[in-house]
Amino acid sequence: MAELSDVYFVDGMRTPFGRAGEKGMYWNTRADDLAVKATIGLMERNPQVPADRVDDVAIAATSQTGDQGLTLGRSVAILAGLPQTVPGFAIDRMCAGAMTSVTTMAGSIGFGMYDVALAGGVEHMGHHPIGGNADPNPRFVAEKMVDPGALNMGVTAERIFDRFPHLTKERSDRFGMLSQHKAQAAYDAGKFQPDLVSVAVKDAEGSWALATEDEGRRPQTTMEDLAGLKTPFRPHGRVTAGTSSPLTDGATMSLLAGGRAVKELGLRPKMRMVSFAFAGVQPEIMGIGPIPSTEKALRKAGLKISDIGLFELNEAFAIQVISLLDHFGIADDDPRVNQWGGAIALGHPLAASGVRLMIQLAAQFAERPDVRYGLTAMCVGLGQGGSVIWENPHYDGKKK
Repeated sequence: MAELSDVYFVDGMRTPFGRAGEKGMYWNTRADDLAVKATIGLMERNPQVPADRVDDVAIAATSQTGDQGLTLGRSVAILAGLPQTVPGFAIDRMCAGAMTSVTTMAGSIGFGMYDVALAGGVEHMGHHPIGGNADPNPRFVAEKMVDPGALNMGVTAERIFDRFPHLTKERSDRFGMLSQHKAQAAYDAGKFQPDLVSVAVKDAEGSWALATEDEGRRPQTTMEDLAGLKTPFRPHGRVTAGTSSPLTDGATMSLLAGGRAVKELGLRPKMRMVSFAFAGVQPEIMGIGPIPSTEKALRKAGLKISDIGLFELNEAFAIQVISLLDHFGIADDDPRVNQWGGAIALGHPLAASGVRLMIQLAAQFAERPDVRYGLTAMCVGLGQGGSVIWENPHYDGKKK
């Protein structure tokens, strides 16, 4: 008989994130091969999990075409050398793709149907620019369901400034600058490197190299630099390249398991899932999406925002994170938030990013037995938010 089960994040790994476009390190690398590398790296690091015990593989991509098409979960499983008995599927919730891969598999594990699953995402924004293969239904605009600007993420970010005038450009610039500084400090301290899978890459001349770290970082960023940047989404606007996540290529993968498998295989999970939620908001101001999804996830968990000791919030735009912090009464520079920087510095390969947040939170949990609960949350295109609350298995109840 199937039994209801706790859901555990056993482990997660990712490729380094590359700058999208011809000058980026993955221009000559296939999207599905990035997902294959992350999968192989994760399975090699967890040899106690027999490959034939994987019940399913969920891989998200926003543009499911070309080298990001063909039912990624199944095709990547085969390419990564998993037994052909292991099934797989593809998933799409734009920016929250990998997060939805995880929550979908969590549902199957929690219901007792699966014991072990792989969940992740990939986005090669160089090969597949956002919306490049999309054909939005003309009724969206013709019937005034959605403002045309709602399909441009930068325009939606500008609208958060419009709605909340006290969230100033200066606050946004400072948040963007600190993301760069924190990410570099974390690199210098060796925080990211253990969870990165190196990828062999080929340049235009055919020379091979090894991608070992995130490519888009700008650790020298100053407030003066940011003040002088153009505002591409609006004349005299407030959103700049310095306060936006860059276009990025990369893949992430996580290993999830139920309580029975954890016991049987002797696994040491890095996190336990407490609750998750997705919510919809007006597409025109999609950046506030994580506010209702976080409130919903907290309600489901019977927790308050003050119970959350660590936050990993996806930095699609600085203003989007600040709006959530402001709503919950948390300071822009609260040390619990994005300790190691975020997508502004590291990149946001759309459907892959959710699992990056989880990998970083899991690594921080290991260092912080004083923290019991953490949150991973993100805004999602077309007006959505996604939030997952996790419990730290290392929690010892002792205050720092």
